[in-house]
Amino acid sequence: MGEDATFVALHAAGAIGWYGPVTAEIGRYVEAVLAQPALGEPVNDHQRLHAALCKAIRADTSVVASWAVGAVDCAAWDLHSQLAQVPVADLLAATPQRRVSLYASWLSLDVTNGIPVAAVERVNRDGWQFTKWGLRKNPATDDRTAEAVRLAAAVRAMEAALRQEAAFDAVFTWDPEFACLFLDELDPASVRWLEDPLPQCDLGTYGALAMSIPLALGERLLLHADAAAMLRLKLQAFTLDVVACGGLTRAVDLVTAAQMLGVPVYPHGRSFVPAVHLAAAYPDAIAAVEYRLQWEPARQQRYAQPWLPARGVITVPRSPGLGATPRSC
Repeated sequence: MGEDATFVALHAAGAIGWYGPVTAEIGRYVEAVLAQPALGEPVNDHQRLHAALCKAIRADTSVVASWAVGAVDCAAWDLHSQLAQVPVADLLAATPQRRVSLYASWLSLDVTNGIPVAAVERVNRDGWQFTKWGLRKNPATDDRTAEAVRLAAAVRAMEAALRQEAAFDAVFTWDPEFACLFLDELDPASVRWLEDPLPQCDLGTYGALAMSIPLALGERLLLHADAAAMLRLKLQAFTLDVVACGGLTRAVDLVTAAQMLGVPVYPHGRSFVPAVHLAAAYPDAIAAVEYRLQWEPARQQRYAQPWLPARGVITVPRSPGLGATPRSC
């Protein structure tokens, strides 16, 4: 969706609620479609505001519309917490956790071309709950069986180097036939999970795959998607993106639904800040939040008060708000 550099702001009672960074396209959508419906809505009635935002986008099921609603919703939670003078986690739960566990992902590295020794040494000493690595299929390869053998060998080599089980993300580059070839080459029990192998969310195919390998889905679950059908699959991890799914207001409902079905929740790292508040409020449902090693440090530099993990844990600040106030403000 391009570079994230835009912040959404809501004003009320002399305070400002922020969420960002998001793309300029999302910012334009908020201004053109959602600014007017948000006017006059009570800042502390998140269900009512969320309903007004959803009504405004009506049948628009685009990625941008869902992200725009989520960004305004998170800015509203920030504004509410600023006025209440407590962190957002304290609005979500009576006694939230103050420390949230993280798992690290490094999807830009191609582990099929050899073990990235420096990266492995780094993550092994940094105390993450576990790690996740990219496992993209080479689109130029004609011999699909040989490619499946190569990816399975990379998984075994990476886990041997890490000395522990890891998660792997296919980043939407596989197809059902290739997934079956891969499963022929690897013991499915040897991976923590395989995430998002297919370019489209085919729940029928995913249902079959989930019976054969630990499967993680949810990053691309949008506001109008059938979350209940996804959660009924035998998932190893529900990786919802807090902003993309429609914001914290909807994410709370999704986490509750997942918990009732016994599906572990591991929020996607692109919406790291609101995901940490959500995890602090629902520690029994959320075991860890994704920390994207190649992107999150740079995103944190856009904030007035960057969050820095220590030994695989983030401490939720006690200051009021969400933690997404831009650095320049």
